[in-house]
Amino acid sequence: MANVHHFKVRTPQGNLLELNKYRDKVLLIVNTASRCGFTPQYQDLEKLHQQYHQRGLEILAFPCNQFGGQEPGSDSDIQQFCQLNYGVSFGVMAKINVNGPEADPLFEYLKDQARGLMKTRAIKWNFTKFLVNKDGVVVKRYAPRTKPGQFIDAIEAELALLPAQ
Repeated sequence: MANVHHFKVRTPQGNLLELNKYRDKVLLIVNTASRCGFTPQYQDLEKLHQQYHQRGLEILAFPCNQFGGQEPGSDSDIQQFCQLNYGVSFGVMAKINVNGPEADPLFEYLKDQARGLMKTRAIKWNFTKFLVNKDGVVVKRYAPRTKPGQFIDAIEAELALLPAQ
């Protein structure tokens, strides 16, 4: 696959969403969980969405239950949790795996394009974030402890490269 735009992902309703829909947008792709110490980052992600969506930022959350069983609910449960607790208005996709033999192909690609600490490929925990530019190229990987507000400069730099809307 040449870039992120070549992938398809599942919505919570079971439909396929083609990521080429996000050409000429900046993407922030995050693996998430509802019962994690980092779950309050949903609030930070929503704030980013509110602040930058009109300028071309799209946030896609991918719930994952691979880290301490911290996302045990159904897709419907997850949607309800995100809406009720954090007022999430960005895309929360169907629950996936990000590591192992059942890992989602998008995350296999993301891990190949941007390695973690000490060049590790595997995702170590919930709320690992990938910033993707308008051409579908992975710009940077951010650790779970890195809050979304800590890389606003990188987001703004990518948004500045978008075609005039």
